[in-house]
Amino acid sequence: METNGYRAVYKGGQGEIIEKKSRFIATVLPIETEEEALEFIAKMKKKYWDARHNCYAYAIGERQELQRCSDDGEPNGTAGRPMLDVLLHEDIHNTVVVVTRYFGGVLLGTGGLVRAYQKATRSGLESSVIIEKQRGVFGNIVTDYNGIGKIQYILAQNNIPIADSIYGENVSIQVVVPAQQQEKLEKELIEGTNGKAEIDWEKEVVFAIVEKDLKIF
Repeated sequence: METNGYRAVYKGGQGEIIEKKSRFIATVLPIETEEEALEFIAKMKKKYWDARHNCYAYAIGERQELQRCSDDGEPNGTAGRPMLDVLLHEDIHNTVVVVTRYFGGVLLGTGGLVRAYQKATRSGLESSVIIEKQRGVFGNIVTDYNGIGKIQYILAQNNIPIADSIYGENVSIQVVVPAQQQEKLEKELIEGTNGKAEIDWEKEVVFAIVEKDLKIF
């Protein structure tokens, strides 16, 4: 992984707006692959089979390198691309959005359609749980009971999430450290414990803080 972090949907949601009697329903889902996106789009089209349009957009990858969108019968460039632009502007990765439109009998015009589909997409994102995924390193810190207080203080000062603490003959603290903080934190731990803390960096991980809880992906 080359980037330090990116925004992604952790839990999808649904938003709805009404524009000149037309009903726009935005449904959002986190995905990892294009196959998942296409499966979800097909599911939404089946669920809302009686709707005039089921437009979609998705962006996959840490650099949003895979991008697709569809107007599904709306005038070219008035639905799918504006929806995708919202995902790109909000820097949302690995996410698919389907906006279902039930036509209300009043034409919105090109500009009106663009605004409506973007507004609906934002509504769907606002109802979703969006997190910041980060690249980090999972580590195990072993110390005696005399050093635990200092280590906990250093971790708190650096906002380092603790995955687990195991108390035995010594204390083992499992942490997840953002990649860019690893070297600095290791130096502080060694200096703060006069070299008594043993640090084992076990593996690279992707993590996020979700509602104050550490989640490792």
